[in-house]
Amino acid sequence: MHRVLYIAALLLLAAGETHAQWTMEDSHTTADLRGIDNVGGGVAWASGANGTVLRTEDGGYLWQSCTVPPGADKLDFRGIQAFDANTAIVMSSGKGDLSRLYKTTDGCNSWKLMFMNPDKDGFWDAIQFDRKTWGWLLGDPVKGDFALFATDDGGRTWIRQHNKGLRAQRGQQGVFAASNSSLAASGQFVSFASGGTRGAYVYSIVQSEICVDCSREDVDYEGRRNRWGREPVPVGSHTDSSGVFSLGVRKPPGNAAFNGIMVAVGGDYASPEQSSATGAWSVDAGQHWTAADSPPHGYRSAVVYDEAAKTWITVGANGTDISTDDGRNWRAVHPDAALHEAADADRNWNALSLPFVVGPKGRIGKLDPSALQAATKGK
Repeated sequence: MHRVLYIAALLLLAAGETHAQWTMEDSHTTADLRGIDNVGGGVAWASGANGTVLRTEDGGYLWQSCTVPPGADKLDFRGIQAFDANTAIVMSSGKGDLSRLYKTTDGCNSWKLMFMNPDKDGFWDAIQFDRKTWGWLLGDPVKGDFALFATDDGGRTWIRQHNKGLRAQRGQQGVFAASNSSLAASGQFVSFASGGTRGAYVYSIVQSEICVDCSREDVDYEGRRNRWGREPVPVGSHTDSSGVFSLGVRKPPGNAAFNGIMVAVGGDYASPEQSSATGAWSVDAGQHWTAADSPPHGYRSAVVYDEAAKTWITVGANGTDISTDDGRNWRAVHPDAALHEAADADRNWNALSLPFVVGPKGRIGKLDPSALQAATKGK
């Protein structure tokens, strides 16, 4: 039996009281969930601790518990990339060979180990596919470089990227594996975010050229030699636990090219109530970043753009915020006790793939698009 929870938002721009509505799903698990990928057509996949993988084919009415991949019952699956109802790749995060990729092609009845971390001191943080065969895999720095791999065959083989622009200080810079959204890919555009005591940065490909005489390690899956650059982002507080946790790319509808609008959220997960330096925005594909005038109201681990509602939504441990001006200003949404809404309806979330949101102890919610549109009226 599904319970409908309404998240109330008092819009700060004199819009009046409206509600953003979530439907809580029964996940049939108590595992902490950090991975979620909505394929469309009612199909979505989720992943989490203790080798947990879930799948729905009916828009979340029923979540199926998948077969645990071999030897993965203690792994923490923090990222999942799905392609259809039968095919998905799940990524575990952990030191050394505890970081792995498994793939299913039969609706999660069976799994095949695709790739295991070759670096004994490595730690994988995010995986993103822009197409069914082309993808990227990101990990913390190893021997002075961020670990970045590319594939052009659906994950069967991975090419490590070697580039001066990927240099990093181990122990002072890192990527956060909070929601599988520290890495973003849109066509030829690829970007990832970091944090740590050196501060927060966004790394992006700033120049790309076809290379006919390069070694395989020098090029990505399209045969391009890339030059990476990085830009500072005013998010976080130069601590081990702070920085950018999620990058959002606003993709135009249809097949239009990426228009350069990006949003970064994060903060300090050790101080989730701290509401300064938790959001920033860019209109030039990450070449320059500006701090939000009214930032999200605490640490946030995931951000996405809802094209239908023309609204950004970000979630975290202590709340949910929305923005209708591309990340410049954020409004907190809160439960309404008068409507008997759960006190934690707006919080305890980890990751987003709209309309779904996942969190600890098996929490899965589904956003009501019409309610989100109502919440943004009068902006």
